[in-house]
Amino acid sequence: FHLYEVGNEPFYVDGVEIMPIEVMHGDLPILGFRIGAFAYITDAKVISQSALEKLSGVETLVVNSLRIKEHPTHMNLHDTLKIINIVNPIRAYLTHLSHDMGLHAEVSKNLPSNVTIATDGLTIEL
Repeated sequence: FHLYEVGNEPFYVDGVEIMPIEVMHGDLPILGFRIGAFAYITDAKVISQSALEKLSGVETLVVNSLRIKEHPTHMNLHDTLKIINIVNPIRAYLTHLSHDMGLHAEVSKNLPSNVTIATDGLTIEL
């Protein structure tokens, strides 16, 4: 299958349901994905209410957070933490960070206890 053929309907890979979640990357619609209690959303600036509903019950959320300051096509840390608060996963990992975010140790001090900056080599078992 091709990504443009996926649309908003669930599809299956080896019998595992994958739910596409449309989010906005500036003016461009892109897809995040939910697999069971896991969701992966990157390059998002806006996550609609209908997309948030698809994230209900997610236990692990991987989501972009480009930097502290506003950006035209990506969520900043404030926006991302608002989304995490709404979804309320057991654990959330921040990804797609730029050097403008700041030092890992400094940013980590100010994150909620269920939020971690993702690292290279991180493995999450589904």
